[in-house]
Amino acid sequence: MAGESLNDLAAFMVVAEERNFTRAAKRLGVSQSALSQTVRSLEARLDLRLLTRTTRRVVPTEAGERLLRSIGPRIEEIQRELMVLSELREKPSGVIRLTSTEYAAESILWPVASKLVEEYPDIKVEIITDYGLTDIVKDRFDAGVRPGETIAKDMIAVRIGPQMRMAVVGSPAYFAGRAVPKTPQALTNHNCINLRLSGHGGLYAWEFEKDGREMNVRVDGQLVFNTGSLILKAALEGRGLAYLPEGQLAPYIEDGRLVRVLADWCEPFSGYHLYYPSRRQPTPAFALLVEALRYRSKS
Repeated sequence: MAGESLNDLAAFMVVAEERNFTRAAKRLGVSQSALSQTVRSLEARLDLRLLTRTTRRVVPTEAGERLLRSIGPRIEEIQRELMVLSELREKPSGVIRLTSTEYAAESILWPVASKLVEEYPDIKVEIITDYGLTDIVKDRFDAGVRPGETIAKDMIAVRIGPQMRMAVVGSPAYFAGRAVPKTPQALTNHNCINLRLSGHGGLYAWEFEKDGREMNVRVDGQLVFNTGSLILKAALEGRGLAYLPEGQLAPYIEDGRLVRVLADWCEPFSGYHLYYPSRRQPTPAFALLVEALRYRSKS
């Protein structure tokens, strides 16, 4: 009975979160009628109405809201602990959901994830690229990857890469007949390729530092993208100046297809970190990923 009640409470939580039986059933992998019966059985055992049902949506009652607040976190904690215990006697398994910037996903996450899924067939890895400051708890990610300076203090942060530098570049064709910018302020006279941040939808301000002096510049231009790969492609075609990680641009700078400017204004900063909630108990599969990603200096 206890196990049955735990499963029914977990099903109720999903319905309450989705506010819709159809979406909740799809998320749980059950039929809508079976899910509806599960919730009704729970209500009958408690002798309380937990959900108010209309033709368009489902809303928790006062009792339902109280149940969500009081046992919701405990149910999730119990489910995680049960998963950890089950994996102690089995091969590491389960889904690991990660959010990352595009360049970090390609240069750091993918090489490790590729080997991990090959070695452990029961592990699944989902990587979602996003430049915004994703709420990994709200959006149900196991972890995120961002530069160390942007990570909240209440998160566990594991360094997974060396220090980074950004770079401003343009093609030789773009600079033909144009003055090369000597200071960040001079970028306002150039056609710059902007990055649109997801979430709040703003444009990313280009960040510079020299001799302890920090400066953010709101650049303008004809093109705006939400992926670094398109920004790079446009820069290679001479459509404007790009501001991207140095490592992503290095091959094109070396072969002369891109020309770097303002290098003295691009100071090194903390590299990529994997971050996740301190209260979350890592599964064996997630622990394997963390150790595989952990940065170890070669010096």
